[in-house]
Amino acid sequence: MRTSLTRAATLTAAAVLLATAAAPASAADGAGGAHREVGQSITVPLREAIGRLTVADEDRTGYVRTAFKHWVDADKDGCDARKEVIKAEALEAPAQGPRCALTGGVWLSLYDDVVVTDAGRLDVDHLVPLAEAWDSGASAWSAAERQAYANDLDEARALIAVTAASNRSKADKDPADWLPPAAAYRCTYLTDWVAIKTRWSLSVDTREQQALTDIAAGCTDTDITVTLAR
Repeated sequence: MRTSLTRAATLTAAAVLLATAAAPASAADGAGGAHREVGQSITVPLREAIGRLTVADEDRTGYVRTAFKHWVDADKDGCDARKEVIKAEALEAPAQGPRCALTGGVWLSLYDDVVVTDAGRLDVDHLVPLAEAWDSGASAWSAAERQAYANDLDEARALIAVTAASNRSKADKDPADWLPPAAAYRCTYLTDWVAIKTRWSLSVDTREQQALTDIAAGCTDTDITVTLAR
């Protein structure tokens, strides 16, 4: 259950619910073959977590965004996953009208440290983009697993409401090619990226691994707690 969207103590969020699709019962961790169980919570220091990620070449062959069914309304409350994130991340809650129309409200876009007062100016970004997930292992997943990834409200770090401009700037880039303009947020961004890759057992390519390692050297080696989805 998604219970908090606190990111480095900068946001306080409301609780939202969304069930995710079932995933395989277990898998091998790419680093050292450690056993993984879906639903298992693990706590690992940031730099160790980076070292545990499987290193593999990326392959975007066959990718289409529609391979990930996203913005579903799993709990049938009239608000899809995108709107659930926007509501949950509001610093001042918007008014909700019919069909989950949102008016008013205040948000902080952490990518670029911009205050937003119009929900229409927000994009909800997959912090690890759908194309990046495809490249890093999701191409082999079932449609149900890809849908669960694309609507992952159970992991507070997976989806984030940011300005449309910052989201367009990021596009499908990984940390080797893009970092948030708000420099003070970069270590949190890196930590969240590693947490999501760990949660979903996604690989990293060599450039990405090097970038993660280099950036982490300038960050506190904080513990990352992750509930495994695969």
